[in-house]
Amino acid sequence: MTLLADSSLIASTLIKRLAREELVDMVPYQSARRLFASGDNEQANSKTWLNANEAPGQGKYQLNSENINRYPDFQPQALLNAYSNYSGLPTGNILATRGADEGIELIIRSFCRAYQDSILICPPTYGMYAISAKNHGASIVSVPLVNTPEAMCQLDLDGLKAQVGKVKVVFLCSPGNPTGNTLPQEQIQAVIELFKDSAIVVVDEAYYEYTNLALTSGTDTEQVNTKFVCQCENVIVLRTLSKAFALAGLRCGFTLANKEIITLLSKVIAPYPIAAPVAEIASQALSNDLVVMRARVNSTNSLREQLNDWLKQQRWCKNIFPSDANFVLFRCNNIDEKNKIFDLLVENDILIRDQSKQQQLENCLRISIGSAEELEQLKKLLITL
Repeated sequence: MTLLADSSLIASTLIKRLAREELVDMVPYQSARRLFASGDNEQANSKTWLNANEAPGQGKYQLNSENINRYPDFQPQALLNAYSNYSGLPTGNILATRGADEGIELIIRSFCRAYQDSILICPPTYGMYAISAKNHGASIVSVPLVNTPEAMCQLDLDGLKAQVGKVKVVFLCSPGNPTGNTLPQEQIQAVIELFKDSAIVVVDEAYYEYTNLALTSGTDTEQVNTKFVCQCENVIVLRTLSKAFALAGLRCGFTLANKEIITLLSKVIAPYPIAAPVAEIASQALSNDLVVMRARVNSTNSLREQLNDWLKQQRWCKNIFPSDANFVLFRCNNIDEKNKIFDLLVENDILIRDQSKQQQLENCLRISIGSAEELEQLKKLLITL
């Protein structure tokens, strides 16, 4: 027992001595499942998960497991063809990844030299940009979003201009996470132009399908920001099947860029990034379930607006952020009310996300748009406050 204890102590000291210093005390990204982890599936299934921006409902897909003993293709052609048809981009401009998160890591590893280069983020924004940069040894420059009554969660173009030549990668999240708003197209274009000779501009469109840009495009081949992929050397667009396609458990995303960037990222990515069953299900969803996806999006957007209207009537809701995503971010009047709401829901196995530690988001909570029944259950509890 003493030997085991001593061995553990020695190992702990050794690991701390050998590990990169900045990683020892670094706090990892706190995903929704990580915050409320449970090894008990029955207990997990008894909870109402409105904290991870997942789509409600379940898809049903058939799998062919005949060749499961073989390694999958590096980039499964059927999957690339399916996303090419959906996005309107040639397959040469598409890299399939393990969720959009892998795309973020690949971009930083490909363009940022460890302990020399920087990325730029516009907080409040998705936490994995900063986590991936820290993991690689890249520094982080922050140019916070502008929040005024006239302009909620808009880019600070003057602040961004001041960073030209000082960063290698600029991350723009549109619609934003956790804010939910779509950035104006003219602002995105302005940033691309500002950094055209000095940095890669990444437009993270994980929630693209919920936006008016997607709903009013007429055809999938008219998707707005993908046109920059072909027109501008320094643009990358990130997409995922986790949200509107209701395939979060599949971990399938896409990095869209010019062929030169795709070739570069292909040198860094793992040799078999997309498992054969993942490619098979994703191809089916992109080929056969677009009508189902759009119906899901329309239902989610309708429920989001209903939740917005309900929140406006609650005395503890100070303001609601504009959202073009599958969630609603709102601010409570004070920290006590915020904690009461969050704790009451957790006590009743309804999980939402506390975003109040993020810059500019004090006393803010975020509710994912689940099913109508789940949202009704949430309202019935909160109406008692």
